[in-house]
Amino acid sequence: MHSARYWAIVPAAGIGKRMGSAIPKQYLPLLGRPVVAHALTTLLQHPRIDGVVVAVDAKDEWWPAVAANLDTAKPVLRAAGGAERHHSVLNGLEMLRERAAWSDWVLVHDAARPCLSAADLDRLLAELADDPVGGLLAVPVRDTLKQTDTAGRVAATVDRSRLWHALTPQMFRLGMLHDALRAALERGLLVTDDAAAMEAAGFAPRLVEGRGDNLKITRPEDLALAEFFLARRAVSVAG
Repeated sequence: MHSARYWAIVPAAGIGKRMGSAIPKQYLPLLGRPVVAHALTTLLQHPRIDGVVVAVDAKDEWWPAVAANLDTAKPVLRAAGGAERHHSVLNGLEMLRERAAWSDWVLVHDAARPCLSAADLDRLLAELADDPVGGLLAVPVRDTLKQTDTAGRVAATVDRSRLWHALTPQMFRLGMLHDALRAALERGLLVTDDAAAMEAAGFAPRLVEGRGDNLKITRPEDLALAEFFLARRAVSVAG
């Protein structure tokens, strides 16, 4: 029987409009390295991950330098980035079909999440190893949530007791995720993450609680926060 292997896909074709920077947010410098290099390093250093596919725009001029400086013997493959995130992931899955089994696990991780910890990655792999569907890292919502009306006023306070913030990686079987994304596209659904495609296909992904510092670089202030988290983690490891 085939023993499932683990692969990662990192969609990195976005331009990060909300950052207001001259270059895409995944290439902004963070502690002397591009944001995406931090995201990739955690994946590539994990002993269970066999290789990574990075989906980048055809006109991307920054990726070659990042790829050249990744210190790894594992394959790091370049796939074509798509118009939306799910197009990029699907392109990455198509590339993996050439070297991976339909039953292999795929972990999709945001290029702009540089603070993924090895401990969270360990927990995700361990808790989903025998899961029939797969799942994702997530954190319970802590803030009070408000729903607005069309005038920008509060229409309701939302019960947060069963609400979670979805993080990445999100981990599913290659074949199941491929078919779910393909079906979502054919139905014209704009899914914002991989779990949503699986949900649309009738599955219920499992939530695995992760760290709250696994933040996504979206706004300028996020860079300073990520730098703080990574620097503190480095001091902890050194100590």
